[in-house]
Amino acid sequence: MQQHAHWCAQVEERVRAEVRALRLDPMHDGTQVLSIIERIGADVVIGSCGTHEEQPSVASDVAAVVTAVQHSICGFGPLQPFFDDGTVEEIWINEPGRVFVARTGVSELTPIVMTAAQVRDLVERMLRWSGRRLDLSQPFVDATLPDGSRLHVVIPDVTRDHWAVNIRRFVIRPSTIHDLVHAGTLTAHAATFLEASVVSGSNIVVAGGTQAGKTTLLNGLLGSVPVRERIITCEEVFEIRCNHPDWIAMQTRDASLEGTGEIPLRRLIREALRMRPTRLIVGEVRQAESLDLLVAMNSGMPSMSTLHANSAREAVTKLCTLPLLAGQNIPGDFVVPTVASSVDLVVHVATDVRGRRYVTEISALTGRVESGTIELASIFADRGEGLVRERGFPARVDHYRRHGFDVMALLATDPRATDSRISDPDASSASRARSQRVAAA
Repeated sequence: MQQHAHWCAQVEERVRAEVRALRLDPMHDGTQVLSIIERIGADVVIGSCGTHEEQPSVASDVAAVVTAVQHSICGFGPLQPFFDDGTVEEIWINEPGRVFVARTGVSELTPIVMTAAQVRDLVERMLRWSGRRLDLSQPFVDATLPDGSRLHVVIPDVTRDHWAVNIRRFVIRPSTIHDLVHAGTLTAHAATFLEASVVSGSNIVVAGGTQAGKTTLLNGLLGSVPVRERIITCEEVFEIRCNHPDWIAMQTRDASLEGTGEIPLRRLIREALRMRPTRLIVGEVRQAESLDLLVAMNSGMPSMSTLHANSAREAVTKLCTLPLLAGQNIPGDFVVPTVASSVDLVVHVATDVRGRRYVTEISALTGRVESGTIELASIFADRGEGLVRERGFPARVDHYRRHGFDVMALLATDPRATDSRISDPDASSASRARSQRVAAA
């Protein structure tokens, strides 16, 4: 083990010197850097061990050294094997000697032991790709990694002693909502209804706790947007991924060292509305930007967003509270009816004790308000035995009919009992939208 570490240190030092001399970027010139690592690795190991006849394991030693050095220079060092593992959902570092990963929602302590210098070097390498900064004046950072993973870092003295690093990966990347049926997230009946709701232009809020799969579900819903529409997404950090042909993604920007140039989420939403969208998507609302989202929904702009909440009812309550953060001139008696008339559906997702992510309820806002409380109609709910049809119906039935859907048939207890599409020669169904998207691709 000590010999292997010695070889790696020698090879890495020589490779870094040559890479600097050639002015190569390991993140972009990976193939050229790998050839340098292979050449120097073979030179160091074989020169130390002798010929292949004297040491039959030289080839495996060279391969091991090359892999380790490649991970250190071109990848993410000791964490690279977890990035290569498709089952790892999240990686986090509490301190250099305590690195954890999560698989299927269950966390485990790994045998990886790093030094404080390695952690700092790793974070700096990750941030170099995103262009975001981290220092004493800016002790928090959110950034996107090349593979789409989300990085969050906090440094002392906000943390006690060590850098706290979280890397959230997106193992499931659904292209349509039906991809999540196979993953057990929801039933085919509920997926068909949500697909029709997206095609019909319903305003949808996806709610749930941390790591419940809100963004994954939102990505699946975006797969149902017809190809003729233009999608604009606004996020704090790029997380939404879709294969739509007409899609613009925007993210917020932190202030510069001089304290200027900050672009908050509220600004992005306002700018997005000037870009001729037919569908506005806000990655997550946490503060006053919820008011701008509600105003867009209320003006007839089909929109979707995510929100942290423990149930559909709590999500609606939170939507009635967050806009008040926009200023004292925003009264509650304006916000509540605006939410009731603007939001069509709330989809709540959760995680069970085994780490399985699933939809717990799909509720519709009826538009009625009684004593300051918005009425909800439960369309699908999981009462402990899976997601089943409830008695509720969406309020804007005319939107479904305009896009060729019969809501009564769509929400029939047995979705195979009747055709959910009405006999309209100009109607566009969700399946037709998918077919057009595939043909366009």
